[in-house]
Amino acid sequence: MVGQKIGYARVSSVDQDFQIQVDALEKVGCHKIFTEKKSGTSKNGRTELEICLNYLRDGDTLIVTRIDRLARSLRDLQNIVHDLKERGIDIQATEQQINTQTAAGKAFINMLGTFAEFETSIRKERQLEGIAKAKSKGVYKGRKPTARGTTR
Repeated sequence: MVGQKIGYARVSSVDQDFQIQVDALEKVGCHKIFTEKKSGTSKNGRTELEICLNYLRDGDTLIVTRIDRLARSLRDLQNIVHDLKERGIDIQATEQQINTQTAAGKAFINMLGTFAEFETSIRKERQLEGIAKAKSKGVYKGRKPTARGTTR
């Protein structure tokens, strides 16, 4: 069964722009494109991703520009791929040779998911090291307290 090409574009923060991703997805013929400005470290709280996944039907292909746009957690990525495969939906990436219809594509998607998760972990470690260094110099004070921190 030949289905539709459905796109998903994601950037991590509100000050980033996903237009380059949208243009690439339009170029490969995506019928509909879902966009989101949320961190990819977890599937939780990503409303547009959930809507996109629910929109897909048997025979459709979910297209992203890069696999890390779909998930930065290997577990989330594997769960998404597994669930879509069970429903007869394939995944492709425009910038990476990924097509879950092939054995090589399935292996490559797991490798990229591992690297995406690793990159997130390394970034977090560097951030924590920087905060520790700033605290030791007395420079880092953390964020300012909010009104929620007060008692009545």
